[in-house]
Amino acid sequence: MNAVQQLESALLALQQNTPFASVSGAISEVAPTHFRVSGLSRFVRLGELIGVKAAGRPQIGEVIRIDSDGIIVKPFDRHFGGGLGSVAYQMPPLSFAPDPSWKGRVINALGVALDGKGALIPGSRAVTAEADAPPAMKRARVHRPLRTGVRVIDLFAPICAGQRVGIFAGSGVGKSTLLAMLARSEGFDTVVLALVGERGREVREFVEDVLGHDRARAVTIVSTGDESPMMRRLAPKTAMAIAEYFRDRGESVLLVVDSITRFAHASREVALAAGEPAVARGYAPTVFTDLPRLLERAGPGEEGSGTITGIFSVLVDGDDHNDPIADTMRSTLDGHIVLSRQIADQARYPAVDVLGSVSRLAHCVWDPAERELVSKLRAMIAKYEDTRDLRLMGGYQSGRDSELDQAVDLVPKIYGAMRQDASAAPSAEPFRELRDMLKGD
Repeated sequence: MNAVQQLESALLALQQNTPFASVSGAISEVAPTHFRVSGLSRFVRLGELIGVKAAGRPQIGEVIRIDSDGIIVKPFDRHFGGGLGSVAYQMPPLSFAPDPSWKGRVINALGVALDGKGALIPGSRAVTAEADAPPAMKRARVHRPLRTGVRVIDLFAPICAGQRVGIFAGSGVGKSTLLAMLARSEGFDTVVLALVGERGREVREFVEDVLGHDRARAVTIVSTGDESPMMRRLAPKTAMAIAEYFRDRGESVLLVVDSITRFAHASREVALAAGEPAVARGYAPTVFTDLPRLLERAGPGEEGSGTITGIFSVLVDGDDHNDPIADTMRSTLDGHIVLSRQIADQARYPAVDVLGSVSRLAHCVWDPAERELVSKLRAMIAKYEDTRDLRLMGGYQSGRDSELDQAVDLVPKIYGAMRQDASAAPSAEPFRELRDMLKGD
């Protein structure tokens, strides 16, 4: 080893063994949503962590604004215990080291175990929740079909490995149940599940009852609705970082985020606390920057690595599918599956609106015959739905329109064939099953 290599080794060892030197300031303002620190403006950057020793324990926050008078920090803890004059100091970046042994575990947004099974075993490589997407020209292409086992999706909005799909739905139309059916799909080595802003009582139900035996291959990240917006904003990023770890190991990963809308709500709260203006229904500009940045990290990795198939639920406020978050998600994702309240009211589950759902990679899944069949089925369903009022008023007479006669005869049977209970066996060959069900009637 020459002198230069010896010097590099000595500097590296010094860097690893020297404790982080912190610069401190004092809290000069405390508000319900944030606190201000004086004396650190020249030493910190946006996104860095600040520690405060309060109520006998350290609490951390993130720098969300810097000006000449001080910095504004948003705490991760819902109950911030600091007061005026409390010492605030710089902290090293938040990082965690995923490991294959994390499968089957439930953790929070900071990477701390919640399931009472002991501390997590750290892996060999530390990662941060913030990362860049793989370079566009180095990414593998998406082309391998996946069978989700959900008949209506495999027929009308098929998914490929590495695709990013949104499930758009209002409250109470079966969104979480459909996500659970997708989480049980075969063809994935690992499932990473982020429950963002969920009710606390639903977490154990989802993990123990819905995932069931598939829990052994799942890493679940939980941030319930009563946690701070910083934790709810961090949870999907932590889930994405863990999914990237398994993707880089060459695994096929299913990432499920329920829901991305609550991530947007948390980002909005943070942005408004930083003083950003509200530009679209209360959402600040950085919300529409954070969403694509997060979503672009999903998908295929570089050539030779694995894939992250992303399923993101979008909670449509007031069933308004023109909501700014819904619009942004539709333009960013590779497909969207729309759940209809009208269909749910008919007790037809999964309540997928076939005509409103689109997969931009369906051409990689269907062969020419299947593509032609799906086009005919869509046209038939559109004809049936467009004439619903006419038929209800008694204006339909058989024999006057052969296409409508065919739609009236077949579409109810197609709807019946697409019904699938959450406890039913996954669909293996959806086109053959549809044919057999139509013939059976």
